[in-house]
Amino acid sequence: MLRGRTIKLVLYEVLQFAALSVPVFVVMERFAALMRHVRGGDLTAYWLVVAASIAYVTSVTLLVWVPLKYLIIKQRRCITEITQWRPTTLAYVLLATLPCFAIIIASSKVQVDRGLRYDTLIELPVSLVFLSLICVDIIERIRPCRLTGKVDSLEFDLDIPGPVLTHLEQVSTVAGQLYSDRVQNGSPARPDNRNGTATERWGDRDQYSLSATSSRPASAAYLYSSSGSPSGPLRFLWARDTRSEVVVDSFLFWMDTVEMVRVAGEPAVFFSGWVFPVYILAYLSMLRLVITPRNALLSSAGFVTQDFPFLVVRISLTVVFGYVTPVLYPVKNLMVCLAYIYFNFLTKLKLFGRESMF
Repeated sequence: MLRGRTIKLVLYEVLQFAALSVPVFVVMERFAALMRHVRGGDLTAYWLVVAASIAYVTSVTLLVWVPLKYLIIKQRRCITEITQWRPTTLAYVLLATLPCFAIIIASSKVQVDRGLRYDTLIELPVSLVFLSLICVDIIERIRPCRLTGKVDSLEFDLDIPGPVLTHLEQVSTVAGQLYSDRVQNGSPARPDNRNGTATERWGDRDQYSLSATSSRPASAAYLYSSSGSPSGPLRFLWARDTRSEVVVDSFLFWMDTVEMVRVAGEPAVFFSGWVFPVYILAYLSMLRLVITPRNALLSSAGFVTQDFPFLVVRISLTVVFGYVTPVLYPVKNLMVCLAYIYFNFLTKLKLFGRESMF
């Protein structure tokens, strides 16, 4: 009988292989249907494209995907020493996402050259590409943990970014403040013998000292504080598991890129030269997936490959085609760019380093 760990491994590998092959087959089939339409219903062109897709998936599977998976599963030295990026996601972005986007751009070029507006290849194919990308990301991040039972944060790290407080004000307790006032006013630090035994006196002092050193976060720290152990009939509302948060975080991570690709699906944009920069920049933003989630390089990579180029392209698209994208997204890109530049560079200047300003 198979063990649970073996079943989980097989399930993960089957899902990742499906994420690798299915989007390629779907995009190539749509492109084959387009070529058949362009050639007046010629089935030869259709089956040639389908055969090329089968040959491509078979080749990359045998030559790249299977050897890579073997090295990862066997934990070879060349793989275990990699800690700053993820080989599986890099292979997926190069072997699946890149050819899919290339075929979509080629379909636009073919139709523009023939003066046709037959298919934009945007609804199912692109959604399937993103869904497969998210699936690969979730599997890679949730792979170290069990699928049953409670999560054990000591055994693995799901790399979910969370708020980090860099400065906490220290607020003494009332007992600690009373003890400090007694010392400042010249009162004896040690209670009088008439107030109790020596053991009790030293115990009181230890209690005062412990109270004086104890502290709790103030200011905005309460925003990230835990509510403790809830009780009552609504305690199920406090349920939280980092494994489910991985799924949410993986979907939210791609919302900006999904909207950019959706803009490319507009007929006015798809059948024009603007489809090239849109898909190229969308693909470059996907390369962020290769970096590990808590890598410090992820912030600058998001600025260079997504927010700044997306801002320029969205402003240009708005000028040329009107409001083909919601105003929220260029505002988001602008705010992220300004925040990145200000907090990472401007605050280090002497002009902004004076505490008296704010």
